[in-house]
Amino acid sequence: MTDDDKARLYRQIVQSTDDETVLERMRLLGFWPVDQEVPHDPPQEVAERQRIKDEIDRLCAQRSPVKDVDAALAAERKRRWEESKQRRAQRKQQRERERRQRRVAWEVVRHASIVHTGAGVSAGLQHTASDVAKLQARGLPVMHTGADLAGLLGIELKVLRWLTYHRRSATLVHYHRYSIAKKTGGVRYISAPKPALKRAQQWVLDTILAKLEPEQSAHGFIKARSVRTNALPHVNRALVINLDLKDFFPSVTFRRVKGLFHKLGYSEHVATVLALLVTEPPRLATAFDGKMYHVALGQRVLPQGACTSPALTNALCRRLDRRLKGLADRHGFTYTRYADDLTFSGERAAAVGKLLRSVRSILENEGFTEHQRKTKVMRRSRRQEVTGVTVNTRPTVSRQEVRELRAILHNVAKYGLESQNRNQHPDFAAYLRGRVDFVCMVDPPRAPALRQALTRALQHPGQADPAD
Repeated sequence: MTDDDKARLYRQIVQSTDDETVLERMRLLGFWPVDQEVPHDPPQEVAERQRIKDEIDRLCAQRSPVKDVDAALAAERKRRWEESKQRRAQRKQQRERERRQRRVAWEVVRHASIVHTGAGVSAGLQHTASDVAKLQARGLPVMHTGADLAGLLGIELKVLRWLTYHRRSATLVHYHRYSIAKKTGGVRYISAPKPALKRAQQWVLDTILAKLEPEQSAHGFIKARSVRTNALPHVNRALVINLDLKDFFPSVTFRRVKGLFHKLGYSEHVATVLALLVTEPPRLATAFDGKMYHVALGQRVLPQGACTSPALTNALCRRLDRRLKGLADRHGFTYTRYADDLTFSGERAAAVGKLLRSVRSILENEGFTEHQRKTKVMRRSRRQEVTGVTVNTRPTVSRQEVRELRAILHNVAKYGLESQNRNQHPDFAAYLRGRVDFVCMVDPPRAPALRQALTRALQHPGQADPAD
């Protein structure tokens, strides 16, 4: 350690230690006699120091504007308090301005886009980037947001919000609900969209869903395909197996429909809005406090009655159709599907059990359930029917139905339309034309005679030859 370092250390020690401690250490180390006190300052030095202090106090008092220290401190505290209040008021005003600005900006965003679609169905609305190349490759309209969709639909964004907002309980819904009796017994519940929603769904069907190519095995609700094309592959087979899917449309949930639109290339925002347009939860109408409420009984599903539901099931069942066709090919069977009716036909009776077990496993894996009471295995020795078409030797309708239709046409010609309108059809003539057209489509050889009978019945109802 150098002398400078020692001197520096000494000064630090002396400055940081009181006089008594320094004196004690000096005595201990022998630098100061133990019995000798520290000498007092010379009187002249003490007097001079006091004089200097008094002069400094006089000058400070002379130059200081403060005469009353307590009053000055009180005034200073008051001044600081006022400044603090002013700063707080300014910060409050600034926060309020910022809140107003955020509120205005939020209103702009809220009116220009869809930011919430209801509890449980609003996830992903912040993602608005669609895959343009993917959409253009499929020939689909490019949309990124709900505002884009509203523009293409030709409606205001607020109307689109109204059509798609999900409520667990609502006093107004966008569907007419009614029930019809099934031929096989029971009741089928129909949800028919009201005009505004129906127009939007028709646009989705024509512009998007109609451009999706279904599997060759699918025949329901597809242009140029029918119950006849569905039945033709199964004509003249040793075995025909029919299976029916239970709750077909209600098995297709909002989440699956949204996933389909997203997979096509649409942003999660657009996929959500499109899925809301074409799904609806089953609801129960109930009165409370003088008002009628429609309460959701479950999650949103495809409604039976919307024009988009069949096309969506065809698109969502593509993997199911491919898997079932592959299974049928492995066992030497033919497979087709018409909506929720699955048909297999072939010659190998020994393979039926294994085929059905595999079919049920695939259906469960794809989220569908077999209606086991409606499963039929029909051999050649009995009437084999596929979606209402007899297929034993050629596509045709049952003899009983043809006889019944001929009898009705004969009686209409003889006694008039109302004599045969036992179910009170609002347009019985159109109903008869539909039945005749169906038989002629399924079994063309019967067409000439049936059309002639229909013409005779509708041209001269109730004026047939008395000799008939």
